Order: sequence, then structure tokens, then C-alpha cells
Amino acid sequence: MSHAAGRQSIFITGAASGMGRETARLFREQGWFIGAFDVNQAGLDALQAELGADNCVIQTLDVSDKAQFDAAVATFGAATDGRMDILFNNAGIIMRGYFDEMSFEDQLKIINVNVIGVMNGTHSALPLLKETPNALCFNTSSSSATMGMPLIAVYSASKHAVKGLTEAWSNEFKRFDIRCADALPGLIRTGMTSDEFLAKAPTKGPFRLIEAVEVAKVVWASYHNERKLHWYIPEELAELDKAASNDPELLRDKLARNMEL
Repeated sequence: MSHAAGRQSIFITGAASGMGRETARLFREQGWFIGAFDVNQAGLDALQAELGADNCVIQTLDVSDKAQFDAAVATFGAATDGRMDILFNNAGIIMRGYFDEMSFEDQLKIINVNVIGVMNGTHSALPLLKETPNALCFNTSSSSATMGMPLIAVYSASKHAVKGLTEAWSNEFKRFDIRCADALPGLIRTGMTSDEFLAKAPTKGPFRLIEAVEVAKVVWASYHNERKLHWYIPEELAELDKAASNDPELLRDKLARNMEL
């Protein structure tokens, strides 16, 4: 089994592709030890081949299963002498459609992965985070956490929950010297985004298409910024939060005019 051998370490969920994969690559380039976890075994195998077996530990993980998360953290802790510098709760799923036309089971699956998965991960990882000075719990929220978004209602609600948990934990975990922050990305090129949807993406403005590596850069920046709570990608998406607070009805009506699948 590979061993961190004193290197700083990051535990990444949803690591087999997209933002998680780019984060693993970036942190490996910086000399960190990587814990890569995902439901996609083939993707994890490919990532391990790229990073080098001595530089990472991989394991399949359904984040909605608490027992699986406990086992993944145990595997990671065995490789890092019980330390974890960053927990990156990144795994998530999205399904688009009208609330009344989507199956209730699919919508529960969104909650179980996007919300319960983040709760599972943080609860399981806390013993390791507590043992690591200046540890960071970093969560992937979404620009859809600024205002409830039509056609992704449950996904949007799940990311509101992640944002709220991050804000609450950022105060609660101070007593353990653990920091919390989140990313609120707009439109990111990942496997979760359909080619049809990408084809409609604007070329400029806050919802222009952003490469997944930009999220990885934010995770790195957050570890080195002890104060910043919310990281908007791109930064001008912060204006959505202000708009939602200042005039929610106006933003609601604007979203209604732009609503399309």
C-alpha cells in the first residue's frame, strides 16, 4: 500500500473525472499525497496510473453510504498516519427537468449524494481533520445556491444546503483549528454537463463555460487563504448572491424569462 511519508494529503470525492480529477492532478504537481475516491473504478485506475501508485490511494466510494465513507477514511488514514490536510467533498450529481416531471426516486438520489454525501464525508473525516493543524474542509456548492434555479430545483436546493453547512461548520469547527470553505462554480466543463447543454453555453458573462482546472486552482487558493468562505467561479457570480438578497422577486422573474431546457 502506498504511504504519504510525511507529505501533506488531500481526500477527494468524485475524483475520477472533472473537477475532482483536475484537483488531484494539481495537488500531485505540488507534491501532495492524493486520496482519490469515486464510484467509477475504471476512472480511478486511470488516475492512479497517471499520478503514480506511490503518490495516491484509490478506493471506490458511494458517498451516500456512511459505512463506505468510514471505510474510505480508514484506508486514507492508514496511508497518512491518521492525518488529513484537506477534505474535498466534491462528488455530486445533477438531473435537469421540471420538478413534477422527474421521478421522485431520482430527486431523492440527488439529495442523498449532494447533501447526505457531504454530511457523511465531514462526519467520517473529522477525527483525521482534528489531528491535522490548519486542516480544511472544502465543499463543492454551486452558483445555483445563490437563488433557487428552475429546472434544477432539487439540485439547487441541495447546493443551498451545502452552502449553509459550510457557513455553519466554518464557525463550529474553529474550536478544532479546522477551516471550512466552498466553491460556487457556474458552468464547468465536466462529464455531468451534456454536449447539448454545452453547445448553448455563452462565450462571455458569468455563465460562460469554465474549464474544470479553474476549480482545482480555487481549492489550492483556499488552503492558502485562511479567511475567505465562498469562492465564486468566475468571481462575478458573487453578484447573483447580492441580487438574490437585494431583490429576489426581480431575480426570480429574470430566471423565469430565461428558463429553457
